[in-house]
Amino acid sequence: MTNFAKQLKEGTKKSHSAAENTSFVRSFLRGVVSPDNYKCLVSDLYFVYKALEEQVYGLRSHPVVGSLYFPELERVLSLEKDLNYYYGSEWRTKIEPSEACKRYVARIREVAEDEPELLVGHHYTRYLGDLSGGQILKGIAKKAMNLNEEGLYFYDFEKIKDAKIYKEKYRSVLDTLPLTESEKNAIITEANYAFRLNMYMFEELEGNAAKSFFQIIMGVIFGVKK
Repeated sequence: MTNFAKQLKEGTKKSHSAAENTSFVRSFLRGVVSPDNYKCLVSDLYFVYKALEEQVYGLRSHPVVGSLYFPELERVLSLEKDLNYYYGSEWRTKIEPSEACKRYVARIREVAEDEPELLVGHHYTRYLGDLSGGQILKGIAKKAMNLNEEGLYFYDFEKIKDAKIYKEKYRSVLDTLPLTESEKNAIITEANYAFRLNMYMFEELEGNAAKSFFQIIMGVIFGVKK
C-alpha cells in the first residue's frame, strides 16, 4: 500500500485553493447566489458528470479505473431531478453546455480514450469535493435561494450514511491502485488540470453574470434617456 491519496491531496493543494478563491465561489460562500447562475451551474455539472460517469462505467473492467467504479457516488440522476425542478419537465430541450463545460467534457472523453488511468484525477477532484465542501455549499444555497430539499438533490448521497468514513475508504482504495510512479505523477497533473477546468466554468458563469448586469444597467440608462 502506498500513500497516493496523501500525494494527491498535497499535489493539488494550490489548485484547490485557487478554485475556492474564484469570484464566483467567493460570492457563493458569502451567500450571494444568483438563481440564474446556479441553474446554469447545475446544467454544466450535468454534462460533466454524465461524461465522467459514462466513461467510468465503460471502463469498469479496467484495472485502475474499475477500482473507482462506485455507483453510490453517481450524480447524474440527482442532477436530472434538480434540472426538472429548475427548468421543468422539458429541461432536456432547454439546457446546453457552456463553452468551458464543453472543454471539460472533451478532456474527460479524451483521457478515457487515450490514457484511462488519468480519469482518476477527475474522479478524485469531483467526488471528494462533493462529499466535503459540497455539503457546505448546499446549506448556503438552501438559505440564499430559500429552498427546501428540492433543487439541491445534487448534494444528497442517499446511499452514503457517513461521509467521513466513506472518504477514508475512498482514500484507501486510491492507495491500493496498481500505478507506477510516473502514472501517479501524471494523475496528479491531470487532477490539477481538472481543478482549472472547473475554474474556467466558474469564471464563465461570473462573466455571464457581469454581462447580464451590464445589459440591465445600460437598458436602464438608455430607457431613462428616452
